[in-house]
Amino acid sequence: MPLSPTATRDLLASLGHQPKRFLGQNFLVDGNIVRKSLALAEVRAGDTVVEIGPGLGTLTCALLESGADVWAVEKDRTLHAHLTDKLAPRFPDGLHLMEGDAVEHPLAGLPSKRVGGGFKIVANLPYAIATPWLDEVLAGPLPSRMVLMLQQEAAQRFAAQPGSKSFSAISVFLQAAYDVAPGHKVTAGCFFPRPDVESRLLNLVRKPAPFVFPAAAKALVRGCFQQRRKQIGALLRARLPAGSPPWREHLLASGLSEQTRPEAIPVNWWVRFSEKLPALA
Repeated sequence: MPLSPTATRDLLASLGHQPKRFLGQNFLVDGNIVRKSLALAEVRAGDTVVEIGPGLGTLTCALLESGADVWAVEKDRTLHAHLTDKLAPRFPDGLHLMEGDAVEHPLAGLPSKRVGGGFKIVANLPYAIATPWLDEVLAGPLPSRMVLMLQQEAAQRFAAQPGSKSFSAISVFLQAAYDVAPGHKVTAGCFFPRPDVESRLLNLVRKPAPFVFPAAAKALVRGCFQQRRKQIGALLRARLPAGSPPWREHLLASGLSEQTRPEAIPVNWWVRFSEKLPALA
C-alpha cells in the first residue's frame, strides 16, 4: 500500500480516481502515523478491529499484517473495488469489507457474536460525519478502545472541558464512557492531497464503568446545549414534567445553581442527573 505522496498520486491516477473533498478523501502517506495508530489502539494478533473509511488500504493493510481481523466500511465504490481486488485475496480470512455509509453502519457490519468478545475501532473520519457517527457508536455496544483521526476542530470538541466554547453535548456523551487523551498532532503534510486544516489522532479508552445515556436523556442534554447560553434552571423547568426528581437540590449539592449554564456543568453531573431520572430511562 502506498506510503508516499508520489505513490499515492500514481495509484489514484491508475484507478482514474479524483479525491472527493466531500468524503474527506485525504489519504495517509506517513508510516509513522500508521504505526502510532496501531500502537495507541494496542492492536494484537487475533484482535477484532473496525475500520471506518479504509480508503486506499494503507492502515487496513497494517492492521491485517499485525494479525487483526478487520471489519471495514468504505462508501466510495471505486475504492471499495480497489480494496476488494488488492487486499481481499491476500487476507481472505482477515478482511471483512462492506460498501456503505459509516453513519448507517457504524460498526461496519460487525456480527453480534464478535461484539461480545470485545473489539476496537480505528477511524479516519471526515468532518461532516464525525459527530453523527460517534453518536451512533455511543449508543452501544461500546468498543474497548478507539483511535480516531479527526480534524482539529472536531478533536477539540470531543476532548473539550466544561467552561470552554467547544464543550458540547457530544463532549458529555463521549466523556461519560471514555477517558479521552489529547493524542497526537498530525500535520497536513501527512496526507495526500494536503488538507486545508491540521488533524489530531485522538486516543479513547473505555472507562471501567462507562455510562451510556438513554435516548430520552440524551435528547434532554442535547436540547439544553442547543440553548447553551440560557440558565439550566429555566431549561429544565421547560423540559421536565411535574413531579420529576428534585433537580434543584441536585444542583446545589454539586456546587451549582439554577443560574449555571449548560456549558459550565461537568460531565459527572449530567451522568448522575440522568441516573436519577427513571422517566427518561
